[in-house]
Amino acid sequence: MARDGVRIHLDTDIGGDPDDACALAMLLGWPGVEVTAVTTTIDRGGLRAGCAAHVLELAGRADVPVAAGASVSLTTGLPADPACEDERMWSRSVAARPSSAGEAFDLLDRSIAAGETIVATGPYTNLALLEMARPGSIARTPIVLMGGWVRPPAEGLPAWGPDMDWNVQWDTRSAEVVFAAASSLTLATLPATLRAHLREADVPRLRATGALGELLARQSLARADEAGMRELGRAHAALPDDLLNFHYDPVACAVAVGWPGAVVEEARLRAVLEDGVLRFQPDPAGRPTRVVVDLDGPAFSEAWLTAVETAQRRSP
Repeated sequence: MARDGVRIHLDTDIGGDPDDACALAMLLGWPGVEVTAVTTTIDRGGLRAGCAAHVLELAGRADVPVAAGASVSLTTGLPADPACEDERMWSRSVAARPSSAGEAFDLLDRSIAAGETIVATGPYTNLALLEMARPGSIARTPIVLMGGWVRPPAEGLPAWGPDMDWNVQWDTRSAEVVFAAASSLTLATLPATLRAHLREADVPRLRATGALGELLARQSLARADEAGMRELGRAHAALPDDLLNFHYDPVACAVAVGWPGAVVEEARLRAVLEDGVLRFQPDPAGRPTRVVVDLDGPAFSEAWLTAVETAQRRSP
């Protein structure tokens, strides 16, 4: 299912959409993978870091270092506070984990020096700030980004444009910096990830795993109600009627560890910013980039569930 001995540093905006927690839980149970560190982005006061630490504790992996990074968008200066205090999503026991200045960047730097793959499943602010402070940093290791809009979604999926690409659009300046500086870059594009679904039919199996699965199930059900996911599913032929969420971030992590069910193409791209919306456009003179363009959705759902089950079994 993956290359053996893959070491992953996860940079995440966990605490909002539950796909970040789903991604971390999956990595903790994926065969041949070691999660070496977690940094959180757009994390004012360490609330997101507290959420990451809670997931790690449920999986018996409190040994994984966690550090809170950038607090606001580099583009707008605005914060994006998580839902950590929403009891439908997180328990009362989740406490903020603020970090000292530079701690997250030192953690990223150590992971890069060790040749670990960096997977960014939130806005790319931490990576951009690291590159600006220490030029050449992110060119030294593989980078996988959840986000990027290159091709439109396939027929039967929501016709979402690049404006829906949260990780890129929340901080377009950071996206431009990272795209320009990374030498080994993979984009798990928004349209491709729309193929991977968490369904209500998955909930009994998820809950049966234990506390970690129960957390993910509760969060995903709450998110589905809030975002009208079932209605979205019924409105599109290529989506299940019992849709709870898209596995955006878990797909990016699976691609990073070598999951074979993703279709990845080599492309030359350039970043195009129009009316404040950033997309990546094919250009013969553009930067070489690996682009996820399609994937086997049902196979991914099974791989994800199996990994979460494994993560819970490994916990004390």
